[in-house]
Amino acid sequence: MNKFATVIMAAAAAALLVTGCSKSDSSKIKVGFSQVGAESDWRKASTESIKGEAAKRPNIELTFSDAQQKQENQIKAIRNFISKGVDVISFSPVVSTGFEDVLKEAKEAGIPVVLFDRAVDVSEDGLYVSFIGSDFVEEGRRAARWVLENVGENANVAELVGTVGSAPAIDRKKGFEEIIKDHPGIKIIKSQSGDFTRAKGKEVMESFLKSPEADQIQVLFAHNDDMALGAIQAIEEAGKKPGQDIKIVSIDGVKTMFEAILEGKANCTVECNPLIGAQLFDVVEKIHAGETVPARIPSQEGVFDSKNITKEVVDGRKY
Repeated sequence: MNKFATVIMAAAAAALLVTGCSKSDSSKIKVGFSQVGAESDWRKASTESIKGEAAKRPNIELTFSDAQQKQENQIKAIRNFISKGVDVISFSPVVSTGFEDVLKEAKEAGIPVVLFDRAVDVSEDGLYVSFIGSDFVEEGRRAARWVLENVGENANVAELVGTVGSAPAIDRKKGFEEIIKDHPGIKIIKSQSGDFTRAKGKEVMESFLKSPEADQIQVLFAHNDDMALGAIQAIEEAGKKPGQDIKIVSIDGVKTMFEAILEGKANCTVECNPLIGAQLFDVVEKIHAGETVPARIPSQEGVFDSKNITKEVVDGRKY
């Protein structure tokens, strides 16, 4: 074989190799995901679940965007995913309204959308394929039922609300109030947004404890654990005993809240499972394969208090 023929064969082999790599890349399912932010331990665990599960699946190519709790960042990220021509878009919406236009753009581009953790309000059907996540209304109901069963028919409640306009804030409040409306002795006497963050939860609780109603507060209902943990700090700094002077019930089920309950500084947390990355990518793969998926896929969750939290349970908690 002469030198020229050898060069030609080498070039042909290289071309085949490049073509093979290109084919392999194009066979991957390109997923664009926009996360709310990193405002809480729960959200961080959610992000780790998504990134970790994507890394386990060689057929998934994930493009991840952090919206930093700003809707405008999220809409910009989704439009970027559309322009890149991803196969599937998924996001956990910062708030429940204002996404209709960008969802229509995704639909027109033929890109299916899967909502994750939080739902959106839209005026027409078919703008997203499926919603994976918790029943936030039921979480609020569970928190109220715990108050009824463990505090009684008479309780003055201070409420730390989540991000204004977000689905969990709206629905958790709705579920809690749905239960207590038939029990007039349970009243929400203070209510303000703590924006789902520990720092803001502490700040708002400090203002509650300086208000004329401070001595009337018997129960704190926080829409997430991080706000409750901030409130615990505020209660202690005010010279009161969290978990005793003020009963504390919140939502999420993060490890640090379990520890607070074990220490007697909190009383109950309603689980909202963030570890649903596997569910997400199972759905993505089915959609990409042309299979039909349920419009609503719920998470499996429980209620935790001193009756079922032990050191072993805390040690085994993944988030």
